[in-house]
Amino acid sequence: MSLALYGHPFSSYTQKVLIALYENATPFEFRAVSPETPEHSASWLARWPIGKFPLLVDGGRNIAETSIIIEHLHLHHPGPVRLLPDDPAAALDVRFLDRFFDLHVMDAAQHAVNGALTGDPVKRADGAALSKEKLERAYAWLEGALQGRNWAAGEAFTMADCAASPSLFYADWVHEISGDYPALRAYRSRLLARPAFARAVDEARYFRPYFPLGAPDRD
Repeated sequence: MSLALYGHPFSSYTQKVLIALYENATPFEFRAVSPETPEHSASWLARWPIGKFPLLVDGGRNIAETSIIIEHLHLHHPGPVRLLPDDPAAALDVRFLDRFFDLHVMDAAQHAVNGALTGDPVKRADGAALSKEKLERAYAWLEGALQGRNWAAGEAFTMADCAASPSLFYADWVHEISGDYPALRAYRSRLLARPAFARAVDEARYFRPYFPLGAPDRD
């Protein structure tokens, strides 16, 4: 098999790439990086000593960083779901939204997770407060940006939605999207109903007890 993906099913960024692969039914081998699979961990670190996953292996090439991985799939393993539009200006909008979800939603939520992982109550509270502040700004902006749209960039499901799916999934666990943002809440629900993301969510259910803030009994 020419494609292999190193990652973990509960990882938001691994899920982002899994969605792209599932959307187009692209054949690949999943190599879970975990204490139970030391051979995968060793191979992954040998290929990418930076130590971040996911990592896509395509023949003799090692491709890191989620947005680059999805663009690589778009170029070299295209399918019926075009994750980037052909029009350069439209593609730029998709790339912007992809970065927005990664940098201003997922990374914002990570402050609370990191604070909880320290075991320090003060750092936990500080991380939660910082996440709330940043996520409220992101939610407010997204509420306006999503008006009249079915998906992040319009009517087509794109790379931006691959990024949005795990970002909003976990961000809502960290700081729940309130009723002040009905368009954003509806968009998150549409993402959860998308078969590719639903599959990624189901594959990671086993790991929910390990979520450091406590996984809510929903989704």
